[in-house]
Parts: sequence; structure tokens; C-alpha cells
Amino acid sequence: MSRTLVEKIWDAHVVKRQSGFPDLLYIDTHFIHEVTSPQAFDGLRKKNLKVFRPEQTIATADHNVPTLNQHLPIKEELSRFQVAELSRNCTEFGIELYGLGHPYQGIVHVIGPELGFTLPGKTIVCGDSHTSTHGAFGCIAFGIGTSQVEQVLASQCLLLQKPKTMKINIDGVLSRAVGAKDIILYIISKISAAGGTGYFIEYTGEAIRRLSMEARMTICNMSIEMGARGGLIAPDEITFAYLKGKPFSPSGKAWEESLQTWKNLYSDYEASFDKTLHFQAEDISPMITYGTNPGMGMPISGQIPLISSQAAAEQASYQKALAYMGFQEGSSLIGQAIDYVFIGSCTNSRIEDLREVATFVKGKQKSEQVEVWIVPGSKQVESQAKAEGLDKIFETAGFQLREPGCSACLGMNEDKIPAGKYCISTSNRNFEGRQGPGARTLLASPLTAAAAAITGKITDIRQLTTYEKV
Repeated sequence: MSRTLVEKIWDAHVVKRQSGFPDLLYIDTHFIHEVTSPQAFDGLRKKNLKVFRPEQTIATADHNVPTLNQHLPIKEELSRFQVAELSRNCTEFGIELYGLGHPYQGIVHVIGPELGFTLPGKTIVCGDSHTSTHGAFGCIAFGIGTSQVEQVLASQCLLLQKPKTMKINIDGVLSRAVGAKDIILYIISKISAAGGTGYFIEYTGEAIRRLSMEARMTICNMSIEMGARGGLIAPDEITFAYLKGKPFSPSGKAWEESLQTWKNLYSDYEASFDKTLHFQAEDISPMITYGTNPGMGMPISGQIPLISSQAAAEQASYQKALAYMGFQEGSSLIGQAIDYVFIGSCTNSRIEDLREVATFVKGKQKSEQVEVWIVPGSKQVESQAKAEGLDKIFETAGFQLREPGCSACLGMNEDKIPAGKYCISTSNRNFEGRQGPGARTLLASPLTAAAAAITGKITDIRQLTTYEKV
């Protein structure tokens, strides 16, 4: 019987299946951080339970950590308390913690892949919606709630309904200045922020196969932003090359054995998906959002859609979103002044992202009116950036290279965008107040963000004579 990749991995992890009930699914790897784990550990204490398999739980501090002066005590009281609680809980329950000061600390969805914890064919969960990032390696990876965090800590299993499957195929070759972030913003703009609800998405096609692993992670990261349970890409030689030699990847004989298993992780040719969508890479331009959900995106050279073009039931919320952003229907965003640029988050904070930005801004100066934050996704990314001299390029351009953390992706730490200010962000969400109360967020690729940093306004990088493809 032909099966999809999702079905193959899911079925291999079912501990018990009974008609009329959810599947009992085994979880290979559990990532935790300081925000969604404290209540789960308290639940274990109240039930007098231990962590069932602590060696399969990996912890880091990322959401609430400051990105300046991490060697000093955290200023915000709640952030300081949550980070301290994570340390206490990990010590008590015997869990490895990559906390502040550790060379492996960083955003949970960055450190998992770069350390080799994220491997093909695994089931991976975390109390964070963007766990879908790990699907880039051919995993079933998804976010869970705090009560489910407790369940996994206690049993290494979850009761779950098997998801529907969707295939999104992207053929062709990407145009100049178009990258992975543009691909996923384009898809979401076409199918809406709810278009993937109930599905686990497999991304296929020539354009996907050409992407690096870091670009694939960007795609899978934002699967949740179209309502999907998760997203994944079948592993291939690019995947295997990325994983080889990572600190916690298999090695020696175990590597060869794993490789043979991983090479069988693909959807069968005649596998049936519940839904299939096709797109052409050549139709994708540099993208930018204009509203208050990731589905409100458009080509950077386009015009904001008219309110009348929206479904009747959506027109009031659409108008509200434009009012919040201070934009007018039918207008262009080219030339719109920008106050902040944030390059970071679990979507775009890896070394390739920083290299791309550094290549573009080398020898240039940021606009005086713009504050630019470059926040690496991990200590390893930070160290690599410095080893390659990217920090000097950023410093010369007037960009601030900070320390690892979720930073201005969400208003949960010290890095907030002031009310009413416009921020071009490489993160994944542009909800009202996401980056701070009253902040106005426009999602874009690292290149588009870098162009705005230099010009001080929304700019189509393809129109800059100094642009060279990096």
C-alpha cells in the first residue's frame, strides 16, 4: 500500500491504535524552554511523578532572555523568574539545560538542528508553535500546549488524532532576490492564514529540492502560519551532508545504519494526499506583509488589495487591520518610512541569513532614522558570525549584533518595538502588538529587511543598482 511520508513516520510511532480513539503516539525528542514548562513540572510534582525519559528532553532558555549583557542578572522580574525556574526544574528532574552562558544556548528551533538532535524520521514536540521548523529534516514535528508538555515529560507519549495530509509542490527556479521567506509568504498569501488548518504539509518540487537546509527550515517554520499542524520535507543528500559531524548526530557505524534508514523516508510515488496544491517558483517575487496576520502579504512591488476584494465576512477585520497599520487599500508600500529592522527569530537567524545580509550591506551605512537589531539564533551562530568577520561588517554599517534569543519576535522580553513604530521583521508573526503594544510589524526576508535598513524605507531590492545576488 502506498503511503505518504507523514503516514510512514506516524504509523512507525503508534504505540496503540483503537478504533474510535486517538492514536497513542511515541515522541522521540522533546524540547522545552522557560515559558511553557514551569506549570508542567509543577504538575509532575503534584502527582509525585518523575520525567520518564529525561535523556530525550533538551532544554534551553530563549523566549525571555535579554540579548544584551547576558552575563548580568535579567532586569525584567518575570523573565528572571522563569529562567531561574527552568534551571531549578532541569536540575531537579535531571534534564540537560543549555542555559545562558552555555556555548550551545540559543533559540530552541535553531539549536536542535545545529546540534544534531533533529534527525530524519523522528517525532519531535515542544511547547512552542514553531516546532514545525524541524520538519525540514523529514520529521513529524509540532507544537504542543503546557498540559501536553506534562504528558510527554511523564510518559514520552501523546494521545493524538492522525492529521490529514497536504502536498504543496513548487516547481521551477526562483528569480533574482527571491528566497525561502518569500516562498512561504507567497504560499500563505495565496491560501490564507487558515488554508492549512487540519493538515500536515509536505513541501515538494524542484524549487524545494534546490534549497539549503537553513532555507528549508524557514519554509517549515511558517507552516503553522497557514493553520497547519506542521510541515516537512523529505530528507535527501543535502540533509545528510548538513547533519554529518554535528555534535549529537550518529557517528561511525551508527551513522551508516541511520543513513540507510533515512534514505527510505519519502512519500511513495502513488501515495494519496487529502489535498494537493501546485505553484511555480517563477511567479514568486520578494514579498512583504501589510496587515496583521501572515496571510496579508503581497509582492513588494504590488498594491494593498481593496477591501471590496475580500470575502464579505472578512471585510470588517480587514479594514481594522489596515487602520491598525496606518495603510490605505490600493496603495503601494514602496517608499514607506521604517523605524526599526529586526533580523532574527527561529525563522531567519541562522548563519546563512546573517551572511546574506552582511554581503549586501558591506561597505554601506544604515539610514540614520532606522535602528537595526541583528540577533543570532544561537551562541554557535554568534561565534561563527564573529569568526567570519560579519560582526565587523555589521558594526561598520551601523547595525547592532546582539546576543542569542527570541528577541523582538514577540513582546515577551526587553526587545520591544515602541507603539506606532514600523518594523520590518524577519520573524513569523505580525499580529497586533506581537512585537510590543501598538507596534506595527511587516514581515519580510532578510534581504528585504536589509534593503530597508540601508534606505530607511520599504525598498524593492531588485531596483537598487548596488544589489548583487548573494
